[in-house]
Amino acid sequence: MDTSYDRDLLEHVLLPVAHPDDARRSAKALARYDPGRVTTLHVVEKGEGVPDKTPVEQSEEIAAESYAAVREVFPDAGEHTAYARNVVDAILEAADEVGASAIVYRSRGGSRLMQFLSGDLSLKLVTKADRPVVALPTAEDD
Repeated sequence: MDTSYDRDLLEHVLLPVAHPDDARRSAKALARYDPGRVTTLHVVEKGEGVPDKTPVEQSEEIAAESYAAVREVFPDAGEHTAYARNVVDAILEAADEVGASAIVYRSRGGSRLMQFLSGDLSLKLVTKADRPVVALPTAEDD
């Protein structure tokens, strides 16, 4: 990965999404910043020896619907599906694999308790990333 960052921050963004509604909202929030290229990422959480949260087939269907939702806003958006137990590591690996200039996401919020219990994925993403991480603003009427 080129870490000189002499290129445009939004030249090629990786947009992690959780489900179609999140994908649609994230794409709309990103559109106002006019990125050069968008690759949508959906992480299928694998249990690695424990039962999966959802069946893989169902997760892959959610991924396909999420990619379609992003393409409503960015018709040329690429897609990348990762299979992993650790979502943050999967996002960082995907950013490397697609050569993203930045990781752009829309915070899903939640109470402080939920953030604590989830290990605050946003904090982990920002502190572990080797490239810029951009948090899109969220609107109450989303």
